[in-house]
Amino acid sequence: MAGGFLLEIRRGTQSALLVIREADLPSRPVDVSVAADRLEARSGGSCEASALPAGVRLAPSSCRGLRRLPGEGLHLRLRLRRPPPPRADLGFALSENLKPQKNYVFYCQSCGDIIVKDRKFLRVLPLPSENWSALVEEWCCHPNPFARSALHPQHDDCFLGDTFFLLNSRNESHVSESSMCCSESGHHASQSGSNLKSEENTRVICKCCKTMLGETVSSDTIKYYVTEVIIQPSEESFSPTPRSQFVQGMVAQCLVELSSAKSTFRFTVKGDNGKIYILIWLLNSDTLLVESLGSSSSHSVFTLFGDIFMPSSGPVGTWNAVKVLYQPCIKSKNKDLADAWENDIGVHPLKFPSETCLELLLILGLSTTSLPPSLRRMNSFQAPENWKHERPCLSIGLRARKC
Repeated sequence: MAGGFLLEIRRGTQSALLVIREADLPSRPVDVSVAADRLEARSGGSCEASALPAGVRLAPSSCRGLRRLPGEGLHLRLRLRRPPPPRADLGFALSENLKPQKNYVFYCQSCGDIIVKDRKFLRVLPLPSENWSALVEEWCCHPNPFARSALHPQHDDCFLGDTFFLLNSRNESHVSESSMCCSESGHHASQSGSNLKSEENTRVICKCCKTMLGETVSSDTIKYYVTEVIIQPSEESFSPTPRSQFVQGMVAQCLVELSSAKSTFRFTVKGDNGKIYILIWLLNSDTLLVESLGSSSSHSVFTLFGDIFMPSSGPVGTWNAVKVLYQPCIKSKNKDLADAWENDIGVHPLKFPSETCLELLLILGLSTTSLPPSLRRMNSFQAPENWKHERPCLSIGLRARKC
């Protein structure tokens, strides 16, 4: 179809919002028809059609709420004739895919340089929640036996956190070869009280592309962020993933896993410098997004990351996605709201490198601008109470994986 379309499907409710874009459509009357497996637009003697992906079937008779918005096109809601395909994993879930007694290679996600080669773990264990020590104090009738000890991995251990994993770097030559950091100097800098120097010395940097991969926790423990490292079994060849797709997939996976495990839907995205960059409210994680931008559309998303995650012409793209409300907090924007969220026990913090936080904010912004203007912000009773006056941005932009 000349103007393209956007189809947002909710698996849970078996419903869909269809937006038929009016861009480039002729000014004369157009007859638009919705079939179970395709959309058609007839004008004069011409007819343009777009087939829906396999497995996506609409119920045309359920059409309701038809309206036309100037500059956007037609909006309508439909039911699905049959359920769409099951949702694939949104990203690489470390807790499910990183197994003991197997050899793995760790790559820098940005350039593909090997960080850790042929590492086998005897134990792969999840770390407790961030307030685990306080819980021990509450439930134990004797002094906390872990008060003076840290949870640091041994050489054959891998500890998994919400947004990172911990490895023991002792006798690991590949760590020192692939990073520009000094664990001992970082330790001494922190002891001297120089925060800036400590932060610089504890940053683990890829020697090849200078991207921050993580930070040193102690003289023999390194924290790697899940958004910066690709982990693959040793027997598999390296398979690069475009940066925007990888970041979206990993962040979406974190949001889905944490909301399911902890029943929390509000998140602060913090940088390694301790600053809050984004506030995120997860709306749903069962979205299936189908989009065709039309043959003459100049719309292009995520080209700044070296990859195009949206179809620029012709083919219809299908993605699993999560839908979020978000607010940027850079340049002191929304400072009071960020402070309130930081002190709220119902809000879960997510920590990434500061550069990745800015990338994520750009991804969300680009995704928001790809939506019709009427869908870019939310300011109704459905919005969080303390966001009503802020008009929070609405994004279905964490398009985690193509189907």
